[in-house]
Amino acid sequence: MVTTDIKRQLVIIGGAEDKEGDCQILREFLRRAGGTKAHIVIMTAATELPREVGENYIRVFERLGAEKVRIVDTETREDAASSTALEAVNDATGIFFTGGDQARITSILKDTQIDEAIHKRFAEGVVVAGTSAGAAVMPDTMIVEGDSETNPRIEIVDIGPGMGFLPGVIIDQHFSQRGRLGRLISALLQEPADLGFGIDENTAMVVTDNQIEVVGEGAVTIVDESDATHNNIDEILKDEPLAIFGAKLHILPNGYKFDLKTRQPILQNASIADASVPVGSGNI
Repeated sequence: MVTTDIKRQLVIIGGAEDKEGDCQILREFLRRAGGTKAHIVIMTAATELPREVGENYIRVFERLGAEKVRIVDTETREDAASSTALEAVNDATGIFFTGGDQARITSILKDTQIDEAIHKRFAEGVVVAGTSAGAAVMPDTMIVEGDSETNPRIEIVDIGPGMGFLPGVIIDQHFSQRGRLGRLISALLQEPADLGFGIDENTAMVVTDNQIEVVGEGAVTIVDESDATHNNIDEILKDEPLAIFGAKLHILPNGYKFDLKTRQPILQNASIADASVPVGSGNI
């Protein structure tokens, strides 16, 4: 029998989320993952300090009331076939990727048995979350590394395959804190993606099927180049400045929503089409 009401949920965090106070974002993830009945798996592939980082999240989630929290430490691709790791993923109601180096996540996990198992569980409704590097890997194409606080140029960003939980977009993290608009635009123009999301620290975009809600103290910056009228990427050398005309920019703080299908922000009491002045939106 085919189940049609399963919701695919992602909690994509810009890094440096609160782990000591109210823990708004981690609390939201845990609630969606089952609350006090949640079985959380901490994926530590991104970090070179898996035990230290993993145990920090264990303390937070146990304090918030999770029923079970386990670390899955995969230092090699062989570890990604571990029966213990696979059992933990298959038992999970929430899977959380820590920060570190996003290239470690893909080099160790992508196209392995545990990758297949996580995607299967995600399709079945398990909540998948990631912070910092764990956020970067969410699209099918990710920013591997790049320069901050600079104008858009081809040379400032390296891109590569991501984990494919949210296809067709580009995601950057620590966004306003590190001045990463230039590299987000650079990555966006080099890929067939039309939407770029820049997530501030202690801020998350919570994805439920085709709708995003912003949670946290910062904002999510959205660059939509689907209706852009011009760019010069095919005309320049890699160290020369990029140009783009007619792209849209949206800034969404806590509580604001965005529709991935219509590519429009959602106002709380009116559709964006009915709004005389689109709040937090403009052209760049």
